[in-house]
Amino acid sequence: MRYWLFKSEPDTWGWPAQVAKGAAGEEWDGVRNYQARNFMREMRLGDRGFFYHSQSDKAVVGIVEVIKEAHPDSSTEDPRWECVDIKALRPFAQPVSLAMIKENPRLAEMPLVKSPRLSVQPVTEEQWQIICAMGATEA
Repeated sequence: MRYWLFKSEPDTWGWPAQVAKGAAGEEWDGVRNYQARNFMREMRLGDRGFFYHSQSDKAVVGIVEVIKEAHPDSSTEDPRWECVDIKALRPFAQPVSLAMIKENPRLAEMPLVKSPRLSVQPVTEEQWQIICAMGATEA
């Protein structure tokens, strides 16, 4: 299993909207960055991801699971763009803010810290464990 981070503006698509989709989940559509698209192409069923609220909150707020591997993005006719489907698994007991992540020297190499604009990013197993612990949430 691999780990990822999915960034979304909470006013556009927030954690409550993801949870409301239930077991059916939702496409992680609208990504128009080649590197982020390529990361989605690497995802496999069962991979886990952090759901991260960007903009105002700037915090990891939940855990999602990949339930459908890369396929054409239904929000465009352009065949270059693909997406995965994800479903909400559980919220974080305590959101983990970007400030908290930046304060932890063991997380200094995270793409979230080094490439903060990338909307889909890989997370190492060690980073996953650390952030889950920081959020008092089962990994």
